[in-house]
Amino acid sequence: MKIIVCKDYDEMSVEAAKIVAAQMKEKKDSILGLATGSTPLGLYNELVKMNKNGEIDFSEIKTFNLDEYYPISHKDDQSYYYFMNENLFSRVNIDPS
Repeated sequence: MKIIVCKDYDEMSVEAAKIVAAQMKEKKDSILGLATGSTPLGLYNELVKMNKNGEIDFSEIKTFNLDEYYPISHKDDQSYYYFMNENLFSRVNIDPS
């Protein structure tokens, strides 16, 4: 296990984004397990920036959520599907299917 010590949340978000981006570059069709909640929001914002800057490409990436409520509509603002769409998927070039 590698432990990375960061001075604050922003630095941690950048470091986490670098790790995810490295995986995405190494394997263009990676499958990412993604979490919801406030903790990964900085990571997602950094990934969006990297995508907008042309550093990473989500076009072949697949994802799954680590959690979800059942039964709940994807349109419900309490669903994890909705959360991921609002905070990452609608902001990058990922296949929405």
